[in-house]
Amino acid sequence: MTEARDRAQLDAFRVDAHAVDVRDLMARTVADLYSHLVTRPTGRAVRLAIESQLEELERPALSLVDFSSVAILDYSCADEVVAKLLLVLRSGGVGGRAWVLFRGIREFHRDPIEAVLERHRIQAVLQGEGGGSELMGPADPRDRSLWSRVEAAGRVEASRVPGSLLEAPDDEERLRRLLDHRLVFRHPHKGDILALSALSRELAP
Repeated sequence: MTEARDRAQLDAFRVDAHAVDVRDLMARTVADLYSHLVTRPTGRAVRLAIESQLEELERPALSLVDFSSVAILDYSCADEVVAKLLLVLRSGGVGGRAWVLFRGIREFHRDPIEAVLERHRIQAVLQGEGGGSELMGPADPRDRSLWSRVEAAGRVEASRVPGSLLEAPDDEERLRRLLDHRLVFRHPHKGDILALSALSRELAP
């Protein structure tokens, strides 16, 4: 009953799940080699297509960017589709109303993604093929620990945030940083904190 009520309240806030199959998007925006993200123009075309879709949405969205069918990913495309997309969202682009969870990440995707995150000094939430989530990119160990506590809990009710998440005096600032960087989600009405993976499950049909 509680889960149904939480979901009803989330629906009332009107958050969309925005699914992006990267290979399908390449097939529609780039004429050839549509399972290979291997040139910067290809990556830029995919990123701009994602941004355009997000701009057309009437309400905030969790964009589920699926790499599972991408056979090759080079550094320039990872820079466009992962790093630059995150930077656009952090700067308030596409209305400042989107969060991103990268899905279907396989072992050969990891090196280019990690390299571009390191270069831009940003972080991303990734899910492997097994469904487990991780925070990738350079982060203070205490920020990473706080993110892991949110991820383990899934959803933390607002009344429990001080005792469950904020263990150190500066954890409130660390949580604010995670929120500002769109690595976790705060329900604007209830104040609950959700991991992006938990938000994706609550938005699933």
